[in-house]
Amino acid sequence: MRQSRTDAGQGPSGALTTGEKEEFAQLRREVRQLRMEREILKNAAAFFAKEST
Repeated sequence: MRQSRTDAGQGPSGALTTGEKEEFAQLRREVRQLRMEREILKNAAAFFAKEST
């Protein structure tokens, strides 16, 4: 009930709509994925730098 009022623009100030919550969750997943990829690339770069010396 409260979420439907928020979605209709009648909820408390600053409350996230369902769409905003879904977008926020998607962005969190994307950030988590990008951090994992960055860590893998960092480890690979360190491995190859060590191997070439």
